[in-house]
Amino acid sequence: MVSFSRLNSVTAFMLLALIATETAQAQASPDRAVVGANVKRYADAVLAIMSYTAVPDVTTSSLSINSGATGDPGFRQTQLGGGFTLSKSFPLYLEGTVAYSRYDPTFVATEGGQERPVPTKWNTASTTVGVGWDFPITDELRFRPILNGMIGRVASDLRVAQTVVNHVANANLQFLEDGALNAYGLGGSLMLDLEHYREHYEIDLELRATDIYLRSFGSSSEAVQGSATAQQFSLWARWRAPTGLSALDRPVRYVLETAYSHYFGDSAGVLGFNDLTSLGVGLELDSGRYPVIITRTRAMVRYVFGHNVHGVAFGFAVSF
Repeated sequence: MVSFSRLNSVTAFMLLALIATETAQAQASPDRAVVGANVKRYADAVLAIMSYTAVPDVTTSSLSINSGATGDPGFRQTQLGGGFTLSKSFPLYLEGTVAYSRYDPTFVATEGGQERPVPTKWNTASTTVGVGWDFPITDELRFRPILNGMIGRVASDLRVAQTVVNHVANANLQFLEDGALNAYGLGGSLMLDLEHYREHYEIDLELRATDIYLRSFGSSSEAVQGSATAQQFSLWARWRAPTGLSALDRPVRYVLETAYSHYFGDSAGVLGFNDLTSLGVGLELDSGRYPVIITRTRAMVRYVFGHNVHGVAFGFAVSF
């Protein structure tokens, strides 16, 4: 599933309220400093943000959080992912996600009485895989334990005049100038999956709890080593029923969808909220009559909201 959305903050925050709350003195000279240069704390926060992409989740498949002061996105995230069971006779469950995010913090370099902005771009890419097994409880309800693994990378791209940073030798700032932070994650999930299918309607329901531990490794800067935990509880439900119209020799279905995600651990509050809710509506085409690998195609519009955030998402999904 791929979706695109923009979340607008009611309060004025870029990503974290701590951006301009600390001052780090440069080691080279006492009259040179960078406001907000506790880079390790920022890198830990970005690692916590990476936890939002650890599992397939419609509420965070795409986020764009704006600065209340400028209106420009200080954080963007896009995720592509999904999962499936091979067959009822061999109920091996496989899932995977790939995700990209960009966080644009701005530091301020001070030199005597002068201040200059130091814009940075931190790009994060990650992928998560999961392997599980379905244990049937009833014909329609399954219990599914999943083993998850994640790998990711945060890269800092500093593009400023050399005069701004020539005399700033703080070890934290090594990460700002073309630094990198690699991370891996290990953990698991427990899921209850209900598939209640009838001739005139279909109901899908998933209840999931996830706990994944993320840890940095192989960083180009020793100043930004860290860890984070991705702990999440989510509920997802979908209703599908015929519209009375036909296309591709099959009924066209309308789709109603809702999802709720609550975040614990380091994921809680790092983007300004602890939970997100999604309400969606869409249409689905059935291509099962034709010899193609894609059996169903869905287009969705979702309204996403949480504490101080809200937005609209446009999603596109396929079933195989």
